[in-house]
Amino acid sequence: MDPTVVAVTEYGRVRGRTENGVAVFRGIPYAAARFGPTAPKTPYAPPLDRLLPDPEIPGDGCLNLNVWTPDPGGGGLPVMVWIHGGSLRHGSSAVETYDGAAFARDGVVLVSVNYRLGMEGFGMFPDAPANLGLRDQLAALGWVRRNVAAFGGDPDLVTVFGESAGAFCVAGLLASPYSEGLVRRAVLQSGVPSAMTPARARRTTRRVAKRLGVAPTAAAFAAVDRGELLRAQRESAGGHPMSGGAGFDLVVDGDVLPEDPARALVDGRAGGIDLLMGTTTDEYRLWFVPGGTIDRIGPLTLRLAPARFGVRRRTAAVYRAGRPGASHGEILGALATDLLLRVPLNRLADARRSAPAGTYFYEFGRPSPVLDLRACHALEIGFVFDTLRLPATEALTGPGAPQPLADALHAAWVAFAATGDPGWPAWDNSRPVMTYGGTGGAPYVVHAPRDDERRAWAGRGE
Repeated sequence: MDPTVVAVTEYGRVRGRTENGVAVFRGIPYAAARFGPTAPKTPYAPPLDRLLPDPEIPGDGCLNLNVWTPDPGGGGLPVMVWIHGGSLRHGSSAVETYDGAAFARDGVVLVSVNYRLGMEGFGMFPDAPANLGLRDQLAALGWVRRNVAAFGGDPDLVTVFGESAGAFCVAGLLASPYSEGLVRRAVLQSGVPSAMTPARARRTTRRVAKRLGVAPTAAAFAAVDRGELLRAQRESAGGHPMSGGAGFDLVVDGDVLPEDPARALVDGRAGGIDLLMGTTTDEYRLWFVPGGTIDRIGPLTLRLAPARFGVRRRTAAVYRAGRPGASHGEILGALATDLLLRVPLNRLADARRSAPAGTYFYEFGRPSPVLDLRACHALEIGFVFDTLRLPATEALTGPGAPQPLADALHAAWVAFAATGDPGWPAWDNSRPVMTYGGTGGAPYVVHAPRDDERRAWAGRGE
């Protein structure tokens, strides 16, 4: 039987393949039965390269997307659009863990998107628009709006979801006036509304330009060998979310992002869009553990590092008192997790309590046996996609991860996309958080978990 399947878009016919009962279209708009080229990037530095496989597909046409659908000839299905993470300089839609077959199996049209990364996507130049990577995502959402019906999807039932930098981008999309009418629901996995000022973004551009020995303009960068550009980018803007170092972020450019997304969303922007968001319990361990950083953090670092980020002594004292058996590194990591992720997301949820759309909060707590990473950053992705048995997923989860937990997490995301309700109470004054895997059993709701620690941040916008 011929496995070829065809869908008709506004640009013409595209060809995919039927795989295990699901129609898959890779590399659109190229209509090739493969993933399209990935954006130029360097691999994750060791040892993260072993934990986060990041395939590279050569080619210049990186602005492509992939579609998994149960019924390209049908209609009315919920649509989910995946924005990958990777600090805005790693990652692609071709990562094996992001296979969309399970979503299609369960009645969802899954779309995964590539977008420009690093300097090409998020550099700040005087001779080019800012936020080109975010503009790519808006263009992809526009394509979905106009064409997803050809794959059986409902263009009025689109959920955009992303993890880490992908979640930053989702928040930016919600804050952008150009997303009006393109998104019905959204999911923020371990990422918060965030953007930098143009001045700060220009400093990153100048730093990379200085290493390259060129002017800080888009024209000068375009003339540089791509390999040299990637090396300079890695050496000059290689910070990770918990290092406080230089890196890439969205930019408040007065156009795509008229204001800081954190302020816009707290002030009510996207209040009509259902929002699901949350974190893992031990986010910090992905960065603190593999290279041994956690063991090098002593009492002096624990005393000085929080002050660097404006964390008051009494806040740190609450964490020390509540975690008597924790090491200095574990306490600092918990502070960093809450400073960068849990506290801002709680603040956003609180601001949306009177919003017309629902707000839902989760925490993923199932520990990974790999390197004692516990419930680290990115661990939940394979459970959300229900791809636990793939090698790329097992690199982080370890073998034998519990399938019932993936069934539960994946089903919640599907239900949210279809109905706006993932299956637990919406956010209110009792602060309900659906907790996955914290005790190894069935998911359960905890009201106001670790609230003494959250309240210790009062004065930082609480």
